[in-house]
Parts: sequence; C-alpha cells; structure tokens
Amino acid sequence: MSFDKEKMLQLCNEWSKNTLMQTLEIEYIDAGEDFLVATMPVNPRVHQPMGLLHGGASVALAESVGSAASIMFVNPEKQEVRGIEISANHVRSKREGMVTATAKILHKGASIHLWEIRIVDETDRLISLCKLTNMILPSKGR
Repeated sequence: MSFDKEKMLQLCNEWSKNTLMQTLEIEYIDAGEDFLVATMPVNPRVHQPMGLLHGGASVALAESVGSAASIMFVNPEKQEVRGIEISANHVRSKREGMVTATAKILHKGASIHLWEIRIVDETDRLISLCKLTNMILPSKGR
C-alpha cells in the first residue's frame, strides 16, 4: 500500500475538530512516509503570563504531531496510539507569529514508536526539541 499524503493530512485535520488541537489552532500541513508537520500560531491564546509561548502549548503541539504521525504506521481500525512519555527542551522564546513542528520517526517497533519533534520559528530557528514515546495498543473502539 502506498503512502497517500493528502489522505493523511485530511485525516489528521478531521480528527482535530472539537479537540485541544482545534483550540490551539494546530493545522497539519505536510507528511511523508516517515514524518508529519503541523503549525500553530503564537498569540495570547498560547502565551504564559510574561507574553511568551507557553512551554505546555509547545508540548501539546509536539505530542499532537507525534501521536498523529504514529497513525501512519498502524491500522486505525484495529490499533490505537497512546503517548506514554514526552520530554521537551525549550531553547528559545517566541512572542508572536507561527511555529512549525516536524515529527520524525527514530524507532518504529510493533508496540513502541519513538519520535523526535523539532519546533522551529519562521526562520527555522529551534524553539523546542522534544522526544515522544508512543505505545501501540489493540483498539477498544471509540
């Protein structure tokens, strides 16, 4: 079965409706066989009290794109993805504009996926570097 970029992006953006991803205005914009890319605007909705991008919003973006990326490697009718560990290093602050998160697979096992998620600004400067571990479970239905 070949990878269908447009179908993957449509699926991710559809699943985001009425969720935290919609609240944070996360949009999935690019995908490949081993990566997924999403954007999030930086505005007062995602600021901490000092007017900077909240680290929790960055982590929510990272977990969203990394978890959605694992869907590429499972059968969503029979398997579910659960984030079980995430770490983040925030290296640069951001007040406004857009950030882009790219999840790239580091390990693709039958039950564990390990992702590196780089969050950058419009000039490709690193904002946060995250690592996400997902567990793949049998589906229990929605």
